[in-house]
Amino acid sequence: MASGPTTQISDIIIPEVFTPYTQQLTETKSRLVQSGVVQRNAVMDQLLAGGGLTFNVPSWKDLDDDADNVSTDTQADIFTLTAASGDTDVPTLADVIPFKTGTSQEVAVRLSRNAAWSASDLTASLAGADPMGSVADRVSTYWSRRLQAAFVATMNGVIADNTANDSGDYTNDIKGGSYSAGVTDFSAEAFIDAAATMGDSYNELSAVMVHSVVYARMQKNNLIDFIPDSEGMFQIPTFMGHEVIVDDAMPNATSIYDTWIFGYGAVQLGVGEPKVPTETYRHPGAGNGGGEETLYSRVEWAIHPVGHAYSGTAPNGGPSNAGTSNNLAAAGSWNRVFPQRKQIKFARLVTREA
Repeated sequence: MASGPTTQISDIIIPEVFTPYTQQLTETKSRLVQSGVVQRNAVMDQLLAGGGLTFNVPSWKDLDDDADNVSTDTQADIFTLTAASGDTDVPTLADVIPFKTGTSQEVAVRLSRNAAWSASDLTASLAGADPMGSVADRVSTYWSRRLQAAFVATMNGVIADNTANDSGDYTNDIKGGSYSAGVTDFSAEAFIDAAATMGDSYNELSAVMVHSVVYARMQKNNLIDFIPDSEGMFQIPTFMGHEVIVDDAMPNATSIYDTWIFGYGAVQLGVGEPKVPTETYRHPGAGNGGGEETLYSRVEWAIHPVGHAYSGTAPNGGPSNAGTSNNLAAAGSWNRVFPQRKQIKFARLVTREA
């Protein structure tokens, strides 16, 4: 019996439906977005819709702690003769001099990324009851991981800049020269000391991102509590009221590990739309003439750490995740523009684990 025609990717992918669905799934699957650490920003979406590799993101500075005035119940009128009103005396009050505020010039950078998959990689998905949904689920899972990787690279650059130019005031480093149980490894006390680098704004921190080795230490020390998600589908790990995000892409080397602590909205996310976000292509000559179908997916993001400016020279397509010049993880690519350390909703703990 002859078999029916083979289902191709191009038979099931409707780009105008697939693209937004994949974007939505990517954010849904991202623990960073769901925890509120990374916050979608409509203004940055609009900036990405225009041209340019970098974008100015103005923000208001916090008010200075100028001395306030003591109110009185006296009225001191000063009568002046103005040329505009002839010989009419116009009363004016002796007002206090108002304080000034200002703006900080933050700079975000465009990230243009793409990936492609051949039909052979998606064979199982094509057999699903909802083949387009199955493919979108795979693609969104991939982009969720890549979003997290770009986020880690960005924060590595911010930390490198902070270490080089701001006395490393984001960091509590207890790694020491060698491992010592209860001294160099993760503990509640070390975590609190890291959060305390924010001064009296420490209570704005809400999530902690750790390597799985550090997470294991937290579990061994009985420091993890679990709460159900909003739908009661799974348990979310928490530590001292902070949601825990586990990712082995966290910086680590020779038993030394970074732990990052964030407040809500510490990083803003813009999502743009490439000219052709999704397309498929038939390769008739592939497989010695057997043919092959390829799915192409493209994204545009701006991952912006609040209070900072991208100061590198972005190459076409934007910076990569690398720590080399003009890329996301390089110290020279970032500069803190907020004047006070406590305005940055981020703290870092460095430990040495066994």
